[in-house]
Amino acid sequence: MSDVQLREETPALSPAIETEKATGRVGPVIAVLVLSALIMILNETVLSVALPSIMGDFEVAAGTAQWLTTGFMLTMAVVIPTTGYLLQRFTTRTLFTAALVLFLVGTVLAGIAPTFAVILLGRVVQACGTAIILPLLMTTTLTSVPVEKRGAVMGLNSVVISVAPAIGPTISGVVVDTLGWRWVFGLMLPLAAIAFVVGLLLIKATHDVTRPRLDVGSVVLSVFAFGGIVYGLASIEALLDGGLAPLASLVIGVLALVVFIRRQTRLQRTGSVLLDLRPFAVPTFRISVVIVMVAMATMLGTVVVLPIYLQAGLGLSVLTTGLLMLPGGLVQGLLSPFVGRLYDMVGPRPIVIPGAVLLCGGQWLLSTVGAHTSPGVVVAWHVIFCIGMSMLMTPLMTVSLSALPRELYAHGSAIMNTLQQLAGAAGTALLVAAMTIGAAAAASGSGAQAQAVGTQKAFLLGGCLGLIAVVAAPFVKRLRAHH
Repeated sequence: MSDVQLREETPALSPAIETEKATGRVGPVIAVLVLSALIMILNETVLSVALPSIMGDFEVAAGTAQWLTTGFMLTMAVVIPTTGYLLQRFTTRTLFTAALVLFLVGTVLAGIAPTFAVILLGRVVQACGTAIILPLLMTTTLTSVPVEKRGAVMGLNSVVISVAPAIGPTISGVVVDTLGWRWVFGLMLPLAAIAFVVGLLLIKATHDVTRPRLDVGSVVLSVFAFGGIVYGLASIEALLDGGLAPLASLVIGVLALVVFIRRQTRLQRTGSVLLDLRPFAVPTFRISVVIVMVAMATMLGTVVVLPIYLQAGLGLSVLTTGLLMLPGGLVQGLLSPFVGRLYDMVGPRPIVIPGAVLLCGGQWLLSTVGAHTSPGVVVAWHVIFCIGMSMLMTPLMTVSLSALPRELYAHGSAIMNTLQQLAGAAGTALLVAAMTIGAAAAASGSGAQAQAVGTQKAFLLGGCLGLIAVVAAPFVKRLRAHH
């Protein structure tokens, strides 16, 4: 079925949304959802710089402390597949309330945690709220914003999804260096509380609600499938040390995923599907998902590898490292809305093709760093990569989801967000593994030199991944609505 056919089958907006638009409240509603999502998704990477301090306070090893980041991603990957069902079953206001309450409770737990187990529990509860808010933001945008203006709004959304994880280490570095790690949560709490109160005042209208049946078997399978794959990828370094748990987790995850896909295909005929896979029948959606996965894999991998190189390879402080990561994130954030408006005028291909080249080129340039590379050069290469990211995320997320019929918006958003989590886990694991192997092979040199060699290998791998985006970009089609 073609994109045009699917677009023609998309029904008109619901009466509730039309009423919302008529009263001029759609803009503020989306704004509060964007703000809420921005605060939440920052948490995916905000603890990366704070881990050494947390390890010292709770006397835990690095492998244990890493679960504060891995556990967040793991929870997101498990919960997001259920959001296609949740978005059909509950109102926008109900889901917003649940997401913010979960996030606030998790933030309080993490901020006052007396033990490591409590802070880990807080992170899991935070992630449950974040997993709900992201698909809610996407679906609300698709159902309430006219096609001709969708790119501009998606530009703001992509700031949340791609920029927030990029600036997380910067914020963390400044806060931890000046106030201590508990203030990472302490400063987020009032911001989230304000967003919660404003959201309750603004969010009145809702998307259409149905009463689909929840297939418990699919939920269990999704936990083993997506949870197993993310855990296996996030723990891949243990495999290099001879541990078999990551391999076993990956095998279980892949097998569960195969069974999950077959079950969803069968349940599509009964109307009780947990995650409708029909969006994959749309070529534009398929291709866009592949490129977005490459972008998220290289971005989250870079967010982890680059600070390690700046500190261990160039000997820079935590605060300096955080500040050096900031220009790329700022450029990405500032460009995304403009890219969205440009998309509304020219469609995806004129933006996506050069964006893929810049993203890939940025990774190859970063693969040339050494033990004596100027920090300014590193920042320049990182900015080039981030410009490519900003040119990819907005057009691809807009065109991929806009190509779907209305009844598949929620499931398409759930698929896109789930695969971004899987790609992020994979990218982080692969680039860190490449860095570790490269550094070990060069261990005969100085510590800084070995770290630089490992970093080169990590970004060489990132550059190879980027080539996938370069090859796929020309196949992204322009929707008829843009003619």
